[in-house]
Amino acid sequence: MATFREYLAELRDEGQPLRATRLVYLSHLADEQEEAFLDVWPQIQTERRRQVVGQLAELAEDNVELNFDAIFLSCLSDADPEVRVVAIRGLWEYEHRDLIEPLIRLLQSDDNATVRAEAALALGRFVLQCELGSLPDRYFRQVEQALQRVIDDDGEELEVRGRALEAIGACSLPWVRQAIDGAYRSNSGRLKASGIHAMGRNCDPSWLPILFQELKSDDAEMRYEAALACGSLAEEEAVPHLAPLLEDEDVEVREVTIAALGEIGGRQARAVLLRYLDHPSRGMREAVQEALSLVDFVEDPLAFGF
Repeated sequence: MATFREYLAELRDEGQPLRATRLVYLSHLADEQEEAFLDVWPQIQTERRRQVVGQLAELAEDNVELNFDAIFLSCLSDADPEVRVVAIRGLWEYEHRDLIEPLIRLLQSDDNATVRAEAALALGRFVLQCELGSLPDRYFRQVEQALQRVIDDDGEELEVRGRALEAIGACSLPWVRQAIDGAYRSNSGRLKASGIHAMGRNCDPSWLPILFQELKSDDAEMRYEAALACGSLAEEEAVPHLAPLLEDEDVEVREVTIAALGEIGGRQARAVLLRYLDHPSRGMREAVQEALSLVDFVEDPLAFGF
C-alpha cells in the first residue's frame, strides 16, 4: 500500500508528468487502494483529473487486460462535466446492472447537456441486452421509462433527445417505432439524423425504402447515417444503393459505406469492394481491405484459424 500511496502523491503533483507505465497502477484496484484513491482524487486539480481519465480511457481501449472500471465509476460523480463524460465513455464495455441507476441519475439530473447525452447513449447497451433476453424486465423498465421521458421532453436539448432515441432504437416495442418515425419526420435536422441512426439499430428491414432515399440526400450527415444504418440492417438489397457512395465527396461517407458493405457481405458487396482495392487513396485501400477481410471471415471463419 505504501508504494500505491506514493504513486497517488505523484499523481497529485502537477509537476510530475503523467506516464502510461505508471498509470497502470490504477488498473484492477483492490478495495483498500480504491479507498485511498477516492481520498486523494478530489484534491487533484481539474485539468490534471481530465488528463488522467483521458489517458486511462486510451489505455483501456488499447489494452483489454487493463481495467480502470473502479476509477471510471467513481468519476461519474466528479465535479467536472468533462471528467464525467470521459468516465461514461471509459465504461463502454461495462455491462453490469449496477451502472443503470447512475446513468439514469446523470440523464435525469446532470446540469450538463453533454453528460446527459452521453448517459443516454450509454443506456443503449442495456436496451440491447433486453432484446437479446439477458436483462430482466424490471431493469429494462427503468431504462425504457427514463429514455422515453427524455425523448418526449420538448424542453430537453435536441442532442440529448436524439441520443436517447438512438439508445432505445434497438427495442422492438411499438412506441419506439413511432418515436423513430416522428423524429425522422420532424423539422429538426438533429432529430432526423438520430431517427435514421435508430432505424439501423431497430433491425427492421421495412425502414430500407427511407434509408435508400436518404442515401441520395444533399446532406452528408444524412447520407452517413443512412449508410451506417444499412450496414446495421445487413440486407443485401442495400448493396446497389450503397455502391454510388463510394464516390461520395465526403470522406466519412465513403468510409462508412465501405464498412457497411463489409457488414452486409455476400457476392454483390465483395464485387463492389474489389473495384476499389487499387484506389489511389491509401486510406480507401486499407478500408476496403479491412471490409473484404470481414466479408471473408463471415463466409468462412475457419479459414482465419480461430
